[in-house]
Amino acid sequence: MGKLIYGFNVSVDGYIADARGSIDWSDPNDEVHQYWNDFERDTALAFYGRRLYDLMSDYWPTADEDPDATPLIVDFARIWRDMPKVVFSRTLESVDWNSRLERGDPVEVVTKLKAETGGQLEVAGATLAAPIVQAGLVDEYRIVVSPVAVGGGLPFFPNLPSWISLRLLENRTFPGGTVLLRYEARRD
Repeated sequence: MGKLIYGFNVSVDGYIADARGSIDWSDPNDEVHQYWNDFERDTALAFYGRRLYDLMSDYWPTADEDPDATPLIVDFARIWRDMPKVVFSRTLESVDWNSRLERGDPVEVVTKLKAETGGQLEVAGATLAAPIVQAGLVDEYRIVVSPVAVGGGLPFFPNLPSWISLRLLENRTFPGGTVLLRYEARRD
């Protein structure tokens, strides 16, 4: 059985995107970027919603071809292209870069694939994560808090039917005041 992780760069007031849908405020420094590169390198399967997949696939498949690309960008582009992905969409006709298209219910599909896939699994994107979090399928949360308040937008956590009890696994401070909070969902 896989371990399902939901993680994202988050504003200090709990948003992954601002009211305009921008994530530009979360531009990671090199150490944070390396952290996410290492996380993705260890990911056996990632679940993407259409909007985040569109955003990622617009840049990462060819980012390593840019002559000005940093080694971190080159590394992440290669990791992202090669990482197996399941993309949930009712509107896309096809997906590329080691991805497969899924039109089924995310909770049912993630439950099935979590049982069938060993290793680290990732749910990417707050909209897709919402029903998966609400269903109690997430085993670990990785919240990388950027030192900025955006005042509204797309929250990391959806409305919850009840509390989620968490156990702190790790906290780490990066240069510039960014903080990693890594929590395990308590099932007791």
